Amino acid sequence: MTPLRRFLLPAFFAAVLGVLHSTAPASARDQAPVIAAASDLQFAVEEIAAAFTAETGMRVRLAMGSTGNFARQIREGAPFEIFMAADEQFIADLHAEGLTRDAGDLYAIGRLVIMVPHGSMLQADPSLDHLAELLAAGRITRFAIANPEHAPYGMRAREALAARGLWDDLQPTLVLGENVSQAAQFALSGNADGGIIAWSLALAPQVARRGEYALIPEDLHAPLRQRMALLNGAGPVAEAFYAFLLAPEARAIMARHGFTLPEE
Repeated sequence: MTPLRRFLLPAFFAAVLGVLHSTAPASARDQAPVIAAASDLQFAVEEIAAAFTAETGMRVRLAMGSTGNFARQIREGAPFEIFMAADEQFIADLHAEGLTRDAGDLYAIGRLVIMVPHGSMLQADPSLDHLAELLAAGRITRFAIANPEHAPYGMRAREALAARGLWDDLQPTLVLGENVSQAAQFALSGNADGGIIAWSLALAPQVARRGEYALIPEDLHAPLRQRMALLNGAGPVAEAFYAFLLAPEARAIMARHGFTLPEE
């Protein structure tokens, strides 16, 4: 059965649906490189970009969206200068095709959470047992994840649900977000019982206050190994921002937003 996709877009998530964000005033935007960043990075990378500008005076523009969609756009010639993917395989594939300078760097490992809006009958149960119980009773009507066809967080959500034997039975209830930020919006809209989203989004105050969440055990899915790379044609500002992303200040910001640093 075709998953449901009918929902309104609340204003608090309007900024995470793949539009360009800029830390620069309009007059400086033409000179600012565009960074394609997976949508789970929304709050972390905005903070990092602001810190980069404060320290260096240089500015970047942020495009947030689905890793798979960005990979397709890069193949079609989109003028991004850095690609921050939510799954390292996308970087490996682009590198094999000669579209990145090198194999890039692993910058973080992400986590999944089950998140439910306030008032939902579904509990934020990390084992997914309560989801299984309500699903068996026919009491789950809509459940949100990112589209597993092109969004890594959706792929890992599908793996976790399959590991618990829930994937097939959930099909009639699924609401697919174009990316994990949109899946979070759907899960918290009040029109769904809940969903599986990125921990980095659930931690943000503007998201956390709308519901409850619990970390899903990492052994239920493959790791979300997140890798980035400079794309061919990247300029000096992009190079400086890439170096900043690997520096202690940016790594501390990543950790505060729920990402595991690669060496941990």
